[in-house]
Amino acid sequence: MDRIRDLASKKAAVIFTKSSCCMCHSIKQLFYELGASPAIHELDQEPSGTEMEKALQKLGCSPSVPVVFIGGRYVGSSKDIISLHLDGSLKQMLIDAGAIWF
Repeated sequence: MDRIRDLASKKAAVIFTKSSCCMCHSIKQLFYELGASPAIHELDQEPSGTEMEKALQKLGCSPSVPVVFIGGRYVGSSKDIISLHLDGSLKQMLIDAGAIWF
C-alpha cells in the first residue's frame, strides 16, 4: 500500500494499468488527448505488480485496473473517469493538479 501511495504522489496524474487491458488503453488515450502526460505503471510489467494489484483491490478497486490518481488522490476506475470526463470535471481536476495547463 505504501508503494502505491508513494507512486501516486510522485506525479500530478498516475494510472495503474495492465498492458493487455483495452480499457486501460482507452483511459491512457483520453489523458493524452486532454494534454496530460500521466505516469503509467503497468502492473504486469512491474516486479512487484502482483502485490501492487492486491493493494489496489484493498482500496476497493474492482476491477483492479485501470486505477487513476490525480493530485495524489484516488479518483477511480474507468467508469469513474469516463463519468468525470462526460460531466466536464475531469479536465478541471487535471488543471487543478497541474497535470495540464490551459
